[in-house]
Amino acid sequence: MIEHLLHPRITENKDWATALFILALAIIAVTKSVNENRFGDFVNLLFSDKYTKIYRDNSNLNSAFTVSLFVVQVISIAFFIQLSLHVFGYASKTDWLLYIQIITFLIFFILSKFLVEKIIATAFNIEELAEQLNLQKVTYRTYIGLIILPINVILFYYDTISVNFLVILISILLVINILVYLISIKNYQKLIFGKLFYFILYLCTLEIAPYFFMYFWFIKVGT
Repeated sequence: MIEHLLHPRITENKDWATALFILALAIIAVTKSVNENRFGDFVNLLFSDKYTKIYRDNSNLNSAFTVSLFVVQVISIAFFIQLSLHVFGYASKTDWLLYIQIITFLIFFILSKFLVEKIIATAFNIEELAEQLNLQKVTYRTYIGLIILPINVILFYYDTISVNFLVILISILLVINILVYLISIKNYQKLIFGKLFYFILYLCTLEIAPYFFMYFWFIKVGT
């Protein structure tokens, strides 16, 4: 008598990720169709500063164009964080509950940081400088979010991603972020040097300390 053993087939649920990728692409498509000229200038941000010169008014920080692409940025960065944790062996890339936790923390971190920046900027009397820097950072980080979106798709559906590749990619993103800060300082150097002391306090309080504490928190969790 032949004994047959049935083993359950474990399948990973990737539908939620596919739906979010489609949602992000749909937001990009709608934003492009509604703001075709502006989107064209935004796409060329890597090669031209035309976009930052035209849309440098503080009101653009709350515009529908900025907000819609900010949503794509958050979706993309949250995916990248989860996929990085997966490649380093700390999490599963198909864990949708983890993704909800990551994106919730990310939104909370960004919004709370923005509110604290507003309060401190008002206290230091550097509201104009803070708003200009915020707009510049949001613009370039949204651009980065759009760039890594197709990378997220590859990382999610391709199972053999090397750790070395991810380390190189993260290093490139960190260098780009540093360059964004340098570009911002260069563009607004007159405002910065006029209130240099307050800018240094602002920089240490809100641009260095939060990431410093997050780094040690991740190290503690990882160990």
